[in-house]
Amino acid sequence: MAAMVASPLCRRALLRQCAGAAGAAALAAAWPGGRARAQAPGIFASVEVPKDGLAPFPKWTEALGKAFAEIGKVQQDGCGDGCSYSSWGQMVANLRGKPLPEQLQGVNDFLNQAPYVVDQMNYGIEDYWSSPGEFFSKFGDCEDYAIAKFLTLRALGVPAANLRVVVVQDLNLKVGHAILAVYLSAGTLVLDNQIKPVVRAETVHHYQPLFSLSETGWWLHRAA
Repeated sequence: MAAMVASPLCRRALLRQCAGAAGAAALAAAWPGGRARAQAPGIFASVEVPKDGLAPFPKWTEALGKAFAEIGKVQQDGCGDGCSYSSWGQMVANLRGKPLPEQLQGVNDFLNQAPYVVDQMNYGIEDYWSSPGEFFSKFGDCEDYAIAKFLTLRALGVPAANLRVVVVQDLNLKVGHAILAVYLSAGTLVLDNQIKPVVRAETVHHYQPLFSLSETGWWLHRAA
């Protein structure tokens, strides 16, 4: 098993590149093919601008592709001895049909049990976005928790339109970080490997959102 690092930080090349409003603006300028639409109020007191396509984020699309292949294989062939999805499958079965708040807290609790491990320890590189199967077998860092939560909630039937992996700057720790946001008509909820309960986004004041990702597009976040 890889050595485990008990760290709350998520130091990523991509996050450092996009840290702060200037970096987020640079990302938008570097992706002219992303068609901007009307701005809207966004998470953590930001203004968000929807963009089309996911070409700037190959690590995200690769992680999604691996995850859908893994989950499809488990659904088709089952999960035998040593399958990294075995306890995950039981958790999903236990939460299926429960009220959404119970599902969200159950997913957050289950995945936050995983030890934090930096990518250099796991893969020998600075920035790797893992599939859930890789995360369950080797653990991971902040975006890996968020990706696993995103796909677990998709497996429970939460629409992709309600879910985003949000890349933020942690203003307290001065580092990049990633969380999962659940957008609902009653407000936005946050699932975070650094926060034990599921919380309303407006109660979190130390995150500056940079961009967010879903299955079909992304959003640039600017200060309101």
